[in-house]
Amino acid sequence: MTTDAQALPDGAVAAGDETAVVQPVALEDATRWRILFYLAALILIGGFGAPQGGLIDIPISFFLKNKLHLDAPQVALFRLASGVPLYGSFLFGFVRDTWNPFGMRDRGYLVIFGVVCSAIYVAFAFSSVSYWTLLAAVVVLTCAYSFVSSASNGLTATLGQQHVMSGQVSTVFNVVASVPIIAALVAGGYLSDFLEHSHQGMRILFLTGAVVMAMLALYGLWRPKVVYDNVHAELGPKSHPLHDIARLFGYWPIYPALLIWLLWNFAPGAATPLQFFLQNELHAPDSVYSNWNAIFAASFLPTFFLYGWLCTRYPLRPLLFWGAVVAVPQMVPLLFIHTPSQALIAAFPIGLMGGVCSAAYTDLLIRSCPRGLQGTILMFSVSLYWVASRFGDILGTWLYARFHGFTVCVIAITIVYALILPALWLVPRRLTATADGEAPEGGFATQ
Repeated sequence: MTTDAQALPDGAVAAGDETAVVQPVALEDATRWRILFYLAALILIGGFGAPQGGLIDIPISFFLKNKLHLDAPQVALFRLASGVPLYGSFLFGFVRDTWNPFGMRDRGYLVIFGVVCSAIYVAFAFSSVSYWTLLAAVVVLTCAYSFVSSASNGLTATLGQQHVMSGQVSTVFNVVASVPIIAALVAGGYLSDFLEHSHQGMRILFLTGAVVMAMLALYGLWRPKVVYDNVHAELGPKSHPLHDIARLFGYWPIYPALLIWLLWNFAPGAATPLQFFLQNELHAPDSVYSNWNAIFAASFLPTFFLYGWLCTRYPLRPLLFWGAVVAVPQMVPLLFIHTPSQALIAAFPIGLMGGVCSAAYTDLLIRSCPRGLQGTILMFSVSLYWVASRFGDILGTWLYARFHGFTVCVIAITIVYALILPALWLVPRRLTATADGEAPEGGFATQ
């Protein structure tokens, strides 16, 4: 393997001026697969311990509704307030890109904040359970976990960029990150019953989170050479945070990628209005909405895997275009259902239609990162996801109430998704002209 920068220990920087230029280099298959398996395990463990997802989020929602007797607006307000740290996720990503704890880089974040998250879970496990303690627990945990997420996302994007495997990394990321979500949706009813009938339910839930995050910290202590000897520092000794901020905002390729990501996650009507549509218009029980989301999320998996195969054979540009074309009418099948069972059947093709484009948009985000700021951009996409989904839900709820039906929400979602097609023309061709394993001239990042 040859690069313009030597493989360096965790946190070391290459000699030179402000940045070290690392030319993308494809790895041997055996090395690449070992790296992908390492990342898969990292993402999976972290996903199960996430306070705003994994095994934690849905049980807390059921607890608020069934044990604390909160109504829908109060639960929504809890979600809005507890998600405040997520709206500023890019700040945690920027810290990851500019601070090197104990000279361990990403491993340092995994160890330190894995332990911190575990300790916080334990502390709240033995606290009295109320609305305010739960809110404090989720907010504090989300802040600490965001450093873990920044390290995981930053490492994933860096390896994808530096070794021209952004599409395969995107596939692994999307597939593995879906597993805790699907597991929580499938187990939602059981967890709800457990929390409702057990006096120790919330304590056991938090202690489970503590164990998961302790496992993540131990995972961070492990330093497989095949992974970390293939990560190259891209910020030199003269790099300064203010300079990096200016470089970030002056870097054009990130804007089309983030715009496309924003449009894809806006989806006015895909959350609360869909729930009301299933329950009020189709007279479905509560379980149907949870099952619909589980089928929907699981149905992305086949086309995620398809993208992992396609990205090594075709350039990103046609995959972006055709993936977007297929996804534009994604929600249209909901216009033709009249029973809860039909809704569950429709969830499968609806999910299938979104897999290729979703993986392609993540691929584009990775390719669009400026040097040394991969954590910032990937966490900025997290911020956009939560802002877009929350405000999209507000708009969709207003449309549903104003026009007294779900049809207007499907039309709104379709229009928003259609706007992605012209946005694709803003993406620099250099970033999308190659398949995985092929390095564009000059590399992905130009500054």
